[in-house]
Amino acid sequence: MRKEILFLTALASCLSSFSQTFEKTAQGGKFQTAQPTLNGEVIFYSPSIVRIVKYPSAEMPEKKSYPIIKTPEKVEISYKQNGNTVSMTSGKMTVTLDVATGKVTYTDPQGETLLKEKVEGTNFIPRKDVNRDAYTVSQAFSLEPEEAIYGLGQRQSGAMNHRNQQIHLSNGNTNICIPYFTSEKGYGVYWDNPGISDFSDTPYETSFSSQVGLCSDYYFLYKDGTQDGVIACIRDLTGKATMFPLWTMGYWQCRERYKSPDELCGVLDKYRKLQIPLDGIVQDWQYWGCDSNWNAMKFMNPRYINKMDDKEALRYLPNGEDKNARYPKPRFKSPEEMVEYVHQHNAHLMISVWASFGPWTDQFKELDKMDALLKFETWPPKSGAHPYDPFNKDARDLYWRYLSHLHKMNIDAWWTDSTEPDHLNPKESDFDLMTADGSFRSVHNAFPLTHNQGIYEHQRAVSDEKRVFQMTRSGYLGQQRYGALSWSGDVVSSWDVLRQQIPAGLNYTLCGIPFWNTDLGGFFGWEYNNDCTNVAYQELHVRWFQWGCFMPLMRNHCSSPMMNEIDLFGKEGDWAYDAQKRMIELRYRLLPYIYSLDGAVVQEDGTMMRPLVMDFAHDRKAILLDDEYMFGKNILVCPVTEPLYTKKVEKNKGVTTVPDVAKASAPVEVYLPKGTKWIDFWTNETVEGGQHIKRECPVDILPLYIKAGSILPLGPKVQYTTEKKWDNLDICIYPGANGEFVLYEDEFDNYNYEKGMFSTIKFSWDDASRTLTISDRKGEFPKMLKRRSFRITLMQPGKQSAETVIVSADKKVNYSGKKLTIKL
Repeated sequence: MRKEILFLTALASCLSSFSQTFEKTAQGGKFQTAQPTLNGEVIFYSPSIVRIVKYPSAEMPEKKSYPIIKTPEKVEISYKQNGNTVSMTSGKMTVTLDVATGKVTYTDPQGETLLKEKVEGTNFIPRKDVNRDAYTVSQAFSLEPEEAIYGLGQRQSGAMNHRNQQIHLSNGNTNICIPYFTSEKGYGVYWDNPGISDFSDTPYETSFSSQVGLCSDYYFLYKDGTQDGVIACIRDLTGKATMFPLWTMGYWQCRERYKSPDELCGVLDKYRKLQIPLDGIVQDWQYWGCDSNWNAMKFMNPRYINKMDDKEALRYLPNGEDKNARYPKPRFKSPEEMVEYVHQHNAHLMISVWASFGPWTDQFKELDKMDALLKFETWPPKSGAHPYDPFNKDARDLYWRYLSHLHKMNIDAWWTDSTEPDHLNPKESDFDLMTADGSFRSVHNAFPLTHNQGIYEHQRAVSDEKRVFQMTRSGYLGQQRYGALSWSGDVVSSWDVLRQQIPAGLNYTLCGIPFWNTDLGGFFGWEYNNDCTNVAYQELHVRWFQWGCFMPLMRNHCSSPMMNEIDLFGKEGDWAYDAQKRMIELRYRLLPYIYSLDGAVVQEDGTMMRPLVMDFAHDRKAILLDDEYMFGKNILVCPVTEPLYTKKVEKNKGVTTVPDVAKASAPVEVYLPKGTKWIDFWTNETVEGGQHIKRECPVDILPLYIKAGSILPLGPKVQYTTEKKWDNLDICIYPGANGEFVLYEDEFDNYNYEKGMFSTIKFSWDDASRTLTISDRKGEFPKMLKRRSFRITLMQPGKQSAETVIVSADKKVNYSGKKLTIKL
């Protein structure tokens, strides 16, 4: 009977309604299929974003979305009927609905198919979710056979392209699970279910399924066929990225762990004495003491508070440490002195805080009374510690109430560790534990988002003078709006794992979250006997370290008993020492470029680590590579991911395979994407794109190629980010094509940029006429450089590289904010 009445009434010219099976709405339409009966809605949030919801109930279920903060805007939609199908066109895409089956197809403005649901691809299997009726829900799509897709968070598979993979989506250490994929065609699909889910791709279908849900709910994003367009849609839907402070773009020293203020400050002293640039240093766990006192958020370890002779304080000594040990008289009497000393020496301090609490802590006791602890076993084992419930607003308030003690001490940044959270010896019943928003199973993957939300919103409510900076081990879609970046977790030091981190990070950034990093050298060093003097480890560490120069955050880290400060690798003249110092200095040289990338992330929805599909989508070889990427739109980075000069032998010992590592040179294969010329950063020599080349690669450099037409603003030699003003920058031009670059500047650490207090200067290069145009400065802010010099150099063979300050620039110009034209 239903089939007989389907679309019985022809589409009226005013398109006020279709029939009882389709009802036009202000944002799209509601529909009900025939057999089986299925209700649904098509909701345009913008011309580029459409939401599809399907449900077996009569009314759309109430549902909370953690990433989505956008409300639907007014969208002009044109409707067209063709039999049982209704097409809705927004200007950016056409969504075609088969009302009989509920199948949806997406096409671009030229009529080319982007994606289509599979016929009968939406399925519901009834189940119980603790005490409520629910479904196991899934949605299947049909992709082109050779179509490449990316995203899905941070995986350790080593794969860039996620075709023919089965992925369990449940956050864990080293794996960040985001139910989102994006295609080489320039569209994205976000499956809006934060619970434990699965992604599957076979030759027959591509699907998401979730263990618990009340509806099938996903968003389709398409703007202009580019990944930049898709990421702009993600940020529109889930929130703009926040600006990180300039100091975070410098070099970070970190290890597990500095065991006293004297040790931490002594490391800082050593870097300053050796004139190795440094801006961040990290206090890892156990400053609070023993495992029972886990994450007390107070300095209670007697070594930090100068109470090793206090019997009451000794009960908090970390597990495994000798209470009878005696140490020299401490230089620093309190943690407050440590923080002040770090700041006096032009560095910043990040501190570890967790999403769980030990049973001795005040937080544990209060949360327990609130019924806001998730009582499964978490790290550390057998300690009695439990994660808290970040879905509970009162619990988030409590978390900040205790954390504010450290904020008042002027701690600069938060290391929000174990935000999956750690789950030891998991039982199926653990996922039935109730949070404030339902079963843990139903909200599991949104845990890190809500946890970081609590810290961000509370700190912003206190003050806007210091930007929120959180380094969090897990993540979820929308993480960028909470001043958070993720790292790749506790990975093992090995060449295979090093290579895996490259596609892991690139796929994460394709989820619209622009900030990411990894432990340089890896975390667990057991494959090299936890010995930083092991020559085989040193080569691995140096290569990982070189790659770190081209991440959003350059942070050295390792697990005890490994130690990783640069001076432990040797001294000046030793290759492992020299290679690391060279990369740190290059990082600081690149700061004006890197901070401008940070500005573009915020102002233009940009991306710092750019998978090659973003800039070379029509180069099939490029988009399938898993070991190269663009750092910004100008620098092609090819990390070295295999040993060239050392090897491991028996008992994990290392030996060299060449007479002198410092003088050795072996080739590394690099693919240069087609459609442009490339200039070798180290030699200024031009190479045609569209080919594989062999690049000789001594141990102290990695292959770096600058895209023709690039303009790089480069800074002075400094020991920390704000040591010198940017009043005399090198402007290095790489010829061979037209190009432009926008130099971004603001006050470096506050939220005044949200009020428009920043400036931009656009540089444009005309290659045919050899002319550089520096446009009028736009914007202003207090203490802005109103007059400055630019030292302009055309980078050509025979000239020095841009690695260090140019000795003899081609031209020097004075700039006061007004347009200049310079002929070279």
